[in-house]
Amino acid sequence: MKLWNKSAQLHEKVEKFTIGRDQEFDLQLATFDIEASMAHTYMLHSIGIIGAEEWQQLKPQFRLLYDKALKGELIIAPGVEDIHSQVEMELTQALGELGKKIHTGRSRNDQVLVDLKLFYRAEIREILERVASLFQLLQQHSETYKNVLIPGYTHTQLAMVSSFGLWFGAYAEALTDDVGLFRHAFEIVNQNPLGSAAGYGSSFPVNRQLTTELLGFARPDYNVVKAQMGRGKAELILAYGLAGLAATLNKMASDAILYCNQHYDLMGFSRAFTTGSSIMPHKKNPDVMEILRGRTAQLMQLPSQISTAMANLTSGYHRDFQLLKEYIFPALEQTKTVLEIATLSLTDVIIKAPNLREEKFKYLFSTEVVNQLVQQGMSFREAYFTISEQIESGTYQPSYDIQHTHIGSVGNLCTAEIKARMEAQMRTFPFEAIDKALEALWELQPISAQ
Repeated sequence: MKLWNKSAQLHEKVEKFTIGRDQEFDLQLATFDIEASMAHTYMLHSIGIIGAEEWQQLKPQFRLLYDKALKGELIIAPGVEDIHSQVEMELTQALGELGKKIHTGRSRNDQVLVDLKLFYRAEIREILERVASLFQLLQQHSETYKNVLIPGYTHTQLAMVSSFGLWFGAYAEALTDDVGLFRHAFEIVNQNPLGSAAGYGSSFPVNRQLTTELLGFARPDYNVVKAQMGRGKAELILAYGLAGLAATLNKMASDAILYCNQHYDLMGFSRAFTTGSSIMPHKKNPDVMEILRGRTAQLMQLPSQISTAMANLTSGYHRDFQLLKEYIFPALEQTKTVLEIATLSLTDVIIKAPNLREEKFKYLFSTEVVNQLVQQGMSFREAYFTISEQIESGTYQPSYDIQHTHIGSVGNLCTAEIKARMEAQMRTFPFEAIDKALEALWELQPISAQ
């Protein structure tokens, strides 16, 4: 069954080529397609195209299909092209001609668009839940290890004194920026394209505001052409969010790998999180962090992949858009996985406190000595050259007195302020309102009975 099918039979190989992996990904859209179809059907009822008795027959069938999809029991049957066709076919099998009415006033174009937006909305929520767990762990570690001083590096060379409190806190705050990227992506996907049909609207008096409210969207995509132009644009903006988050995790994994090196010896993981060598019995390789680094590097390429797929496409629908699922769906799953693994790994992390009074670390304190001379009345430039000359002549002596009190420094991590910022970011996502709207969808009664 194909919603677009007429009388001509498509060549078998052509059909397989054009469908690609779409059926595989469509199963992830099943519950969202049913919710959107239910909202659209109720809207058709509200404008008199579907009667009260017909709505009463359709509603329990939607529920049965939805529960079936939740259990993973809804499949796309052989010969059925996609989840949209499968849902309509099952309703038709259960209710006859009534099942064929649900496509009135919409196209498969706006049908898949609304499914994708509902799906992306839910995926962003899952990702943010995992970001919140990692953020909480990083903040806990930041406070626990705030007094463990470590070397800070620039150009991978010794630079100035840092701390594990500062290191963990840095990645916690970086996550608040990443949540900001997802906030913008969420605003894009939380607009309702349903009713735009093939991108040029419909002669039916569809009530697009009603379906917007029923599905918990913030607003409709007002212009129907713009609604269709959102295909690909929404994925691209979401991809930037995924790539930004991946960049944070990538840098964190790279640091961890370096810190586990015996020459740095700042961090370690238990045997449960490391692998060995087939020839060297001493090896404890940070393979988890290496794969995490590799996976996040893949995610950082996502915007380029999607923008390339969209390049040179005019307005209106193009079948190229179908291929975006092959990029974005696995990327969403991979993002959730790397967040889970990052959190699990850092729960197990072993923190080591280096002795910064060792000879090899003495230059970490050179800037501290410069600053002390400035506080005694010397100009910064003169103090800088004085200590430089001492280093060159071998007469430099470090001062281990660290006095960093300003915002965001070793002595003032601003943990509470960073937490407040994250909480403020998270509050901007209207997940509770969406839940209420979708719960109310299942309680809708025929208009004549209200």
